Parts: sequence; C-alpha cells; structure tokens
Amino acid sequence: MRRVVLMLALVFAGELVFGLVFNVPRFFRPTMLEVFGITNTELGDMFAVYGVIAMLAYFPGGAIADRYPARALIAVSLVATSVGGIYMATIPGVMGMQILYGYWGLTSIFLFWGALIRATRDWGGRQSQGVAFGILDGGRGLVAAFVAMIGVYILAFYLPDNARLATVEERETGFRLVVLFYTLLTFMSGVFSWYAIPEEERMDKAKCSPLKGMGAVLRRPIIWAQAGVIVCAYCGYKGLDNFSLYAVQILGMDEVDGARLATYGAWMRPIAAVLAGLTADRYQAARSIGVLFAILGVSCFAWSSTAPSGSGMTIIYLNFFTTFGAVYALRGIYFALLEENRTPKFLTGAAVGLVSLIGYTPDVFFGPITGRILDANPGLVGHQNYFLFLASVAALGILMVIWMLWLRRYRGKVL
Repeated sequence: MRRVVLMLALVFAGELVFGLVFNVPRFFRPTMLEVFGITNTELGDMFAVYGVIAMLAYFPGGAIADRYPARALIAVSLVATSVGGIYMATIPGVMGMQILYGYWGLTSIFLFWGALIRATRDWGGRQSQGVAFGILDGGRGLVAAFVAMIGVYILAFYLPDNARLATVEERETGFRLVVLFYTLLTFMSGVFSWYAIPEEERMDKAKCSPLKGMGAVLRRPIIWAQAGVIVCAYCGYKGLDNFSLYAVQILGMDEVDGARLATYGAWMRPIAAVLAGLTADRYQAARSIGVLFAILGVSCFAWSSTAPSGSGMTIIYLNFFTTFGAVYALRGIYFALLEENRTPKFLTGAAVGLVSLIGYTPDVFFGPITGRILDANPGLVGHQNYFLFLASVAALGILMVIWMLWLRRYRGKVL
C-alpha cells in the first residue's frame, strides 16, 4: 500500500507542477491568447524565457537531487509554483508573464525534476524501469486529462452556449477561475507529497558530491545520446500544444470544443505510456523508441499534406489519436534508458540533470520557432508547415537512437 501511495504522490506532483506552465496554454490556448491579448509569437517567447531558466536549473538541480531528500525538494517546488498561479490570475501584461514564466522555470525544475526521476527510478528497481516510468507518465496523463476536463466545464459555465459570442469579461472570468483551480490543486499536491513521500536514508555525501557527479556524467557519451533522443521526443510533446488552435482555426470549432478535443487526446496518455513501458521492459526501450519515432514521423507528414475536406477529415481524426499515442508512448519510456544504458544509481540525479539540460532545450527554441511558422502563414499553410517541421524532428530522433545503439555495441567501456 505504501508503494501505491508513493507512486500516487509522484504522479500528482509530476503533472501538477507543470499544470499552470504548460497545460493551461495547451488546453485553453485560444482563450488565453484572447484574454491576455497576445500572439502565438509572444506566447512562444514566454516559453523561451521559461526554457532558458529551466535549462540553467536542470544540471545543478539534478546533482542536488543526489544529495538531499526527494520529499522536501518536491513539496517546496509545488508550493512555490502555486504562488505563481495567484499572480497569473491577475491577468498581467506581457512583461509580467515573461517574469512569471522565468520564475516557474526555477520553481518547477531546480529542486523538483531530478528528485522526481530519482524517486521513480528507485521505485522501479532493476527489472521494472519501463513500467515505473510508464506508470508515472501514464498517471500524469490521467491527472492532466481529468483536471483539464473539469477546467473545460469551469470555462464553459461562464461562457454562453455559443462561445464565439462571449464578451471579454466573460472570457476573462472563466479563464481566471481555471487558473485558480490549477493553482489550488498544485498547492494541495505539495502538501500531499510532504506526507506521502517517506524520509530517505542519508546517502554517502562523498560519493554523491554534486560537483563530482556532474563531472562524471559529462564524460559519458551515452548520456549525450540519450539527451538527443529526449530533444526530439520533447519536440513531439511540445507539438501537441497547438492542436486546440488547429481545431479552432482549421476545423472550425469554437474555443470550448477545441479545448475539449485536446482533452480527448490527453486520455491517450495513460494507455500509451503504460503499454510502452511494458513493451520496453520486454524488447528494450531504445528499440521501442526508434519504432515510435518512425510512427510519429509518418503521422506528422500526413498532417502536413492533408486538407480538412472529404476523406481528409477521416485521415485527420484517425491521425489525431495516432500522433497523441506515439508522443505519449515516447514520454513514457525515455527515462527508462538510464537503467538500460547502465547509469550508476548514485549518478541518477546528475545524469537526469544533464539529459534534461540538453533534452528540454525545446522549451527555449520550440515556441519561438513554431510561433513564427504559424504567424508567417496564417491558416492551413502555416499549420502544414508546422507539422512538416515535426516530421523532420522525428526523423532526427531515429538517427539519435541509431547513435545510442552504436555506442552500446562498439563503445561499451565508455558508456
């Protein structure tokens, strides 16, 4: 029972710490753009500020996670992140939002991320890494979808039946309450984490010295290969952020239905992540990831060449679930590579810090690039170019997997 409660705490913490940062813009993007009066480019630049701060925080934060208890690190991060939600609910200007995203880059990463991954790896042991990370990401998907579904109902309650006729005040009221809802859940998750995650035995401080750990992982080429895999997989995940916008601008849905469609896609996450975890434990995570990149590449290429008319609509809706499934499956298993690549346990936090420092750089460049792709050619052409970009990134992901497998086979002594 204790293991179940521990995993529940990790699942809720792992999703809710990013709810305000990513899920609100993902599921409610059209409304957010309207309420704040910003463009895709400006929102992308906010994500870039977050990404820069997060990038600086990943590596030292990961090393710190090898030294200090996950319980305290995770709880403090969640409470600090929830404070930012109170400020967001005031609907600040562009500059205020950029400062807020920079603040979140620190609170959601520095003390949090390495501790979460290390705790999950410990939970999985030697034989069930795929399952452990699959449950973590699948559970996070359930939380994301369920919370977003409630958020959609909150927003819909304050908008008229025809959401296109909503006034500025109605949109602002509904959106503000959505933000406060996410804020409350984030704070509650921090309290839950404090009581649910047990105290850990003190580790050997000399062995897990942050500076020594950082130096050790920098000298391991296989860590850099894993980071390349995560860059490409995370671009695919970031790519899901614009599906509600696609639904509104291209499929002709209103903003509530667009948010609802994105929420439906999120329900694929628990199924895809857990199945991917089981598959990875049986057939190797690296090979499974290579196949998933191939599926994602074909799927995104189909998006880039399909118009929303006639038989194209059937392809679009089938492809919708294929794309979401492949992306969530990738997220569910790419940290299982830590065990598969023989990363020492006492270097888990430092290794997570390095692969995250490189792997999550899309937080810096993805939003600005794709925002400009969409704004340069408003409408169908812009979205098709966007999906072609995602297809190219998936092809690069296949090359990263090939490099990692080559390192395992021919350079095993320097993994």
